[in-house]
Amino acid sequence: MTSTLAGLREHATRLAGQSIPELIAEEPARARDFALRVGPLYANFSRQRYDRNALAALVALARQADIPQALRSLIDGDKVNVSEGRAALHTSLRSNLGTTGIAREAHAQALAARECMATLIAELEASSVTDIVNVGIGGSDLGPRLVADALKDFHSGRFRVHFITNVDGSDAQHTLRHLDPARTAAILVSKTFGTQETLLNGRILRDWLGGSERLYAVSANVPKAEAFGVDASRVLPMWDWVGGRYSLWSSVGFAIALAIGMSQFEALLAGAADMDAHALEAPMDRNLPVLHALTGVWNRNALDLATHAVLPYDERLALLPSYLQQLVMESLGKSVRSDGASVDSQTVPVLWGGAGTNAQHSFFQALHQGTQTIPSDFIGTIAPAHGYVDNHTALLANLLAQTEALANGHAADDPQKSYPGNRPSTLLLLDALTPHSLGALIAMYEHSVYVQSVLWGINAFDQWGVELGKKIAGDLLPALADHDVHIADPVTRSLLQEIRSRL
Repeated sequence: MTSTLAGLREHATRLAGQSIPELIAEEPARARDFALRVGPLYANFSRQRYDRNALAALVALARQADIPQALRSLIDGDKVNVSEGRAALHTSLRSNLGTTGIAREAHAQALAARECMATLIAELEASSVTDIVNVGIGGSDLGPRLVADALKDFHSGRFRVHFITNVDGSDAQHTLRHLDPARTAAILVSKTFGTQETLLNGRILRDWLGGSERLYAVSANVPKAEAFGVDASRVLPMWDWVGGRYSLWSSVGFAIALAIGMSQFEALLAGAADMDAHALEAPMDRNLPVLHALTGVWNRNALDLATHAVLPYDERLALLPSYLQQLVMESLGKSVRSDGASVDSQTVPVLWGGAGTNAQHSFFQALHQGTQTIPSDFIGTIAPAHGYVDNHTALLANLLAQTEALANGHAADDPQKSYPGNRPSTLLLLDALTPHSLGALIAMYEHSVYVQSVLWGINAFDQWGVELGKKIAGDLLPALADHDVHIADPVTRSLLQEIRSRL
């Protein structure tokens, strides 16, 4: 990768004296040629700081890394999660593109799980339950929460769906205070059924409900769920070949299906399946996830840009930056290659963002005039789901204006009022925000993350970096209750003394 990155930097050096407006002026067809459509999703890369030659070098990089074969290996169930010796078959949850018995069996299991999910939904629909509380953390919360919020226009109205994730008891307290335990059911989502936060909040729910009669679980560990009090008939499966941050397409999406109904949940999966087929079959230079990934590598390694903003101009997608923080930063936040060697390049950027137009009145000052250049993904929706035409027109005008202003800048006699411009962005447009288009959008980001991991030689499917803090927290639990427990770290020891003095 080092020699290849050196080639990319040569292109970056060659282009250093050219601005985005100059690149566009030199290539009149750029706005058309640097764009593509995949079903309901349109992408435009023309305001990135590369030209045709640099983009050709990026595509050559993808071919050199044999990205088509890497995608085939992913979808066929090869053990791409090498540190844990596992496949990563989240695509089998929604599409049947695998050519191996492993992939086909995974798809069959996913279909069977959906049948079980539909049965449980029908039982709940026939009950007096009006509210559902999903209890999970990380991928067991962020994906379902994002989709349920983004697709609020498609809610069936049968259930109100709520989410508890933080181990901070305030989360449970504030969620439950307005609910009736006699008309509420809870879903505990944990692959191992050993997640500390989920079990602590699960106990709160079990006690609040007055038992486990309306307690459901999504887990790979049925015995532990049963020991907790959840009847095995109300436990939906998870599998070790699906990572948490890739799991919303599985039974983890139980809360989504309760909110929008099974038919719309199937439409969500179908949108993702269409993107799977595109990623697998489209040529590298017209492959949306691949081009998105290559653009990320260009900004991180050729231009040395350390952060990335995701800016949805649709309030329904306000949770997308939080969801993508986990997907991108947990998957790509690695400094060690899959083979155990240190990486020879920068990897993940710090991902953050917020919904427009609110964000314009928050951090856009730094985007336009700050000392750091921050590449961005702007995401818009062409057709709204409301009738407030003036509002939507203003929203789209602001979306287009911000991408233009960041790229073109503005010269003024007063340096305080000058905008340097030359700040790259990608524009993604959905025809409308529907289950199908949302599924395609999320799957696009998943495949982009995987492609970047292949290019950097890292594992996108483990997350060992989160384990140390968990272990230390477990060791500290007794010390918070017992003053005689010895703590070796002097700073932690001092902090414990301060906390105890105020309890």
